[in-house]
Amino acid sequence: MFPERFSTLPEYAFPRLRALLDGHAPGGEVMHMTIGEPKHPFPPWVADIIAEHAGEFANYPVNEGTPALLQAITGWLHRRYGVTLDPERNVMALNGTREGLYNAMMALCPESKNGKWPKVLIPNPFYQVYMVAALSVGAEPVFLPATRGNDHLPNFNAVPGEVLNQVTVAYLCSPSNPQGAVATRDDWADLIGLAELYDFQIFADECYSEIYRDDPPVGALQVAEEMGADPERVVVFHSLSKRSNLPGLRSGFVAGGPETIRRMKQLRAYAGSPLPMPLQHAAESVWADEAHVTENRRLYREKYDVADGIMTGVAGYEPPQAGFFLWLPVEDGEAAALKLWRETGVRVLPGAYLGREVNGENPGKPYIRAAMVAPKDEMAQGLTRLRDCLYT
Repeated sequence: MFPERFSTLPEYAFPRLRALLDGHAPGGEVMHMTIGEPKHPFPPWVADIIAEHAGEFANYPVNEGTPALLQAITGWLHRRYGVTLDPERNVMALNGTREGLYNAMMALCPESKNGKWPKVLIPNPFYQVYMVAALSVGAEPVFLPATRGNDHLPNFNAVPGEVLNQVTVAYLCSPSNPQGAVATRDDWADLIGLAELYDFQIFADECYSEIYRDDPPVGALQVAEEMGADPERVVVFHSLSKRSNLPGLRSGFVAGGPETIRRMKQLRAYAGSPLPMPLQHAAESVWADEAHVTENRRLYREKYDVADGIMTGVAGYEPPQAGFFLWLPVEDGEAAALKLWRETGVRVLPGAYLGREVNGENPGKPYIRAAMVAPKDEMAQGLTRLRDCLYT
């Protein structure tokens, strides 16, 4: 009486981590480097805006986002990527991007393609909602290894034509979680070209786009526009969680072609969870402000430098291009995470918990993920303990 399609799901990453570690005493002062929950300050005026509009908690929210919020979002997209979108037809506010990444599949993935079950391309390792969204619509997830050999990005060009003929959606996260890899303009152009040729949509998860070392990552929308691609081809997702250190605000958005957004709005009218009005007012101001984003990025750049210094000489260490995770090579991620916890009290996430075993191999197994979200000095202490425990 229960759906079979979810019967083989492993326990989610963090319950698995608790089961692995919590039966053992920590070997030192506990330090959490597992969850990507930003700890830098968010703009102080956010609370003032919420308080100013607190009376609107008594009202049902605008489902797709207030006109002012949608204007702020399209204004940011134009400043950041040079694309011009219609606030009414091309964007919709989200209650966090996980909601959007899931519901986009529900709204947009057809039940079949070329007379066969649909397939969905997913990087491996990956943000776990991609797989669950595919399973929820009866599609077959096709996991593409995102390993060091291909710069930690999936090689879509290696997918056979007979598979691409069944593909309805391809997910790509850039900058990527967990590796911090950035898709180049050529990477996006190649994927968009395949999507045009084989008629599928790209779900571009760009939630880490504003945390980077040097040059701002190119966006899928701007490349699609440069190529003159079908406006419905690319669907992008952004969030204030990482950009503005506001994971609890649950404010994100989806942008795409008018038919894409129309279908997502239609589903949301039945099954969506809109952002409360005071939070929409706050998000409007946050999307319009860049000063706090610049400062946030400066703090992360300092952390990149600290991490690079501590990990100098560690075989296989790759400085992340963007995001706030370190993807660190080990022999076995679970064994390394348990050893680190028992000997130092530092908690990290085994990479296998973010991947999926395919043909007997999980590309996340020989890695651990460490989040660089704690204050700089605390992060440095944690990484030093990690290095001394696992690499010396």
